Amino acid sequence: MKLDELIEHLNYKDLINFKNVEISGISYNSKTTKKGDIFVCLTGEYTDGHMFAKDAIANGATALFVEHGVEADKSIPQVVVSDTRHQIANIADRFYSSPSRGLNLIGITGTNGKTTVTHLIQKIFEQNEQKCALIGTLGYKLSSTGEYRDAKHTTPQAPELQATLRMIKDVEKIDNVVMEVSSHALEQNRVGGCCFDGAVLTNLTQDHLDYHITMDNYFEAKALLFKGLQEGAYAVINADDEYAERFLNAVPEGIRRYTYGVKKSADVQAQDIHFSLNGAEFKLVTKDGEFPVNLHMNGMFSVYNVLAAITTAIAAGIDLKVALKALENVKGVAGRFEVVAKKPLVIVDYAHTPDGLENVLNSAREITPKEGKLICLFGCGGDRDATKRPKMGAIAERIADKIVITSDNPRSEDPQQIITDIIAGLKSVNQEKVTVEPDRGQAIALLKTIAENNDVIVIAGKGHEDYQILKDRTIHFDDREEARKVFEGSAI
Repeated sequence: MKLDELIEHLNYKDLINFKNVEISGISYNSKTTKKGDIFVCLTGEYTDGHMFAKDAIANGATALFVEHGVEADKSIPQVVVSDTRHQIANIADRFYSSPSRGLNLIGITGTNGKTTVTHLIQKIFEQNEQKCALIGTLGYKLSSTGEYRDAKHTTPQAPELQATLRMIKDVEKIDNVVMEVSSHALEQNRVGGCCFDGAVLTNLTQDHLDYHITMDNYFEAKALLFKGLQEGAYAVINADDEYAERFLNAVPEGIRRYTYGVKKSADVQAQDIHFSLNGAEFKLVTKDGEFPVNLHMNGMFSVYNVLAAITTAIAAGIDLKVALKALENVKGVAGRFEVVAKKPLVIVDYAHTPDGLENVLNSAREITPKEGKLICLFGCGGDRDATKRPKMGAIAERIADKIVITSDNPRSEDPQQIITDIIAGLKSVNQEKVTVEPDRGQAIALLKTIAENNDVIVIAGKGHEDYQILKDRTIHFDDREEARKVFEGSAI
């Protein structure tokens, strides 16, 4: 593609050394820049891409996308824009010929539940004999039985995202894509140019305040997905969420609105909910009637996730009976209320927010035998919102019978300081109830001495992750592997 085609619809401030060169790719990392790339100088919290423009040129960049002119080879054209981080999406969408406009693209946003809901919707499409690709936290995959491929972020940066969408459409011949859309991706316009046919809200609770600072800012970031919906699209909102009305008000006129919930009146409701070791069951109430639902998944959060998927299926015109058949066959999602041992019952879950931890512990309490104890092992990530640490400590103390406080992904922070922040939320540090062990592997091993066969253990925070991020390195670490070693006699 020629440079003038790439920037034809762009609101740029200036052109320096303009030459209509051929552009064969988009890069924003000088180390991976290839011959023919336009190099985008991103300004970030720690680095400024303008400093690496010369390196990118040395590696073959034929044009620069900048916020101000840089000293470089005068044969290299520079396109000056106000915000490269925001406008990289515009050139990525243009370069890959707007692939989302030829796809049925469904975006899922919210604090908790995004990963599970995307997987459930993918299953529903496949039950309806339609191919559906998935993009999210675990990577991207082209079918529910396929392998995950690494996507680096929950929502990839714009060039990778648009390239992936184009590949899904043209190479794999898949017309449906369900995608997790994070608040960071919305704030940073990584999904700029994407034309969403549907937008789904799971919930909005405290998370990422290290980035967004306030809940209002966090809401505004999430709301961008709904504000950007175009004619013919639909919005699916959790009616029970505290922010439901604000999200509904953010949806433009003419967009179809659907709600789901348990507590409040909604288009799709779950009533008469019961939990057992086998899963959850409830009565589904819609305008078309009432239907019994029997799930292999457990917990109230699973009910909400299923309601979100069912409502999306209805909005997308898929027969309700097809959707229910798909969901009743689902065993679960990796690292989401995943049972890894049976005596004691050991559950690994990704819950890493106050709301997420409360939900998973309440769900585990529902299936804890009367003679058994509920034990919770958790930590909090470093370099992230510190205000949620004491809240999570208080939640664990209130719901669980025993808690083990340990390290999560400490990153550059001192693990002991993170633990101290968690302990600040406890009413008392009773050694009969609270155990502190900074080494996560040793903490999981300690569960063998704390738990009895009738107990239920929740290992929270990392879920599907198979690594731990330390100050100076990242090591292999998988809660599920560690728990299976400790409880090998009853491991699944």
